[in-house]
Amino acid sequence: MDSLGAYIEQKRDAWLEELCEFLRIPSISTNPDYLPQIKKGADFALEALKRAGIEHTELIEGVGHPLVYGEYAGAEGAPTVLCYGHYDVQPPDPLEQWASPPFEPAVRNGNIYARGAADDKGQVMIQLKAVEALRAVHGRLPVNLKFIFEGEEETGGQAIDAFVPKSKEKLKADAALICDTALFAPDLPTLCIGLRGLVYTEIEVEGASHDLHSGLYGGVAPNALNALAWILAGLKTPDGKIRIPGIYDSVQPPARSERASWRRLPFDADRMRAEEIGSVALTGEKKHPLERMWARPTVDVHGIVGGYTGAGAKTVIPGRATAKVSIRLVPNQKPQEVLAALEQRVRELTPPGVKARVVKIHDAVPLLIDPNNPYIAKAAKVFSQVFGRKTVFVRSGGSIPVVALFVDALQVPAILMGFGLPDDNLHAPNEKFSISNFFRGVETVARFFEAAGQV
Repeated sequence: MDSLGAYIEQKRDAWLEELCEFLRIPSISTNPDYLPQIKKGADFALEALKRAGIEHTELIEGVGHPLVYGEYAGAEGAPTVLCYGHYDVQPPDPLEQWASPPFEPAVRNGNIYARGAADDKGQVMIQLKAVEALRAVHGRLPVNLKFIFEGEEETGGQAIDAFVPKSKEKLKADAALICDTALFAPDLPTLCIGLRGLVYTEIEVEGASHDLHSGLYGGVAPNALNALAWILAGLKTPDGKIRIPGIYDSVQPPARSERASWRRLPFDADRMRAEEIGSVALTGEKKHPLERMWARPTVDVHGIVGGYTGAGAKTVIPGRATAKVSIRLVPNQKPQEVLAALEQRVRELTPPGVKARVVKIHDAVPLLIDPNNPYIAKAAKVFSQVFGRKTVFVRSGGSIPVVALFVDALQVPAILMGFGLPDDNLHAPNEKFSISNFFRGVETVARFFEAAGQV
């Protein structure tokens, strides 16, 4: 084992405990009740930067949740890599489905289980420990580095959206490294070159001025929940076709070569259905599942609120009802155009007697990255060296809004190098992160920094 690998092995226990300390902080960004914990998460990330040897650090407070910034400029003449991650996490609900408490990290079967383990605290720590390892082994860093960690990735990124466009000089870099993705399969090094975008909304329906007795007024009073159900049913057919006019007009199908590369991936649709999804069947359009997940727009309902949902019966006609609805976008689709089309479709579907409106919560543009740049080539090479297999290029069905922000505002190539696994249960109970991937991730990122310093 070389000195870098030996140092990483030596630090296993200490680094795992430090990761556990980070994971114990319930930095849930969607709930205002957790604002003190968000601040605690930001402070932890700031101190972790300092422990890694990044001398210049600061907490940037203002709009939204704090941003954590760090900078190392001691590699004279070398390129600069901007590193990104987020310290906020999703809510852990439903709590009863966790095998161990979500904010009490537990090690089982070679994994660490906790909310935020893979998304994204474990991957934030990978970047920081890569820096620590390089400084310990070589006494210096081979590349200049800038770090920006946010606390709103799970809620739309208000702070970073405001900060990046006005801080182009501060964030100026030659490449951006984002560790917030996953391997396509265990032990298969994977670089993501495509992300779907997002329009996240609430559809609000208002009927009567207040809830009514269904016996006294049933048959004449508008039911907001009924109306909302009719609207939602009109957005998508059972076979997955979206019924929003114009939604497919700008969708560009993947190139033949890209489709061919997807067919070579070790993908088993039935295994995914059984082990990752746990359903009796896959749904959607009559296209390959990878194309449906990576290169086609989708509409999904995430939650419905209205009427009475407690135990027993209460015969009310709801006066108001709300649904949380998102649309995933693919390259060439524009969030503002899709939002306008959704608003028009909701107007068309709204029945008499009620008023409906669409409220945008947040959005993100889709992105397709050109893999033909030297930083991605270096990343693919070191990824292969550490994992012992050829690196594959994939897309993701998810959205990471900051990637497009970096590419558009800073004009830098983005490297999406993540170390999660498909079954890590992101946003779900029993989220986990492979301990082996954590340490291999540290080595991969450290060797990428070494390689980037030679571009």
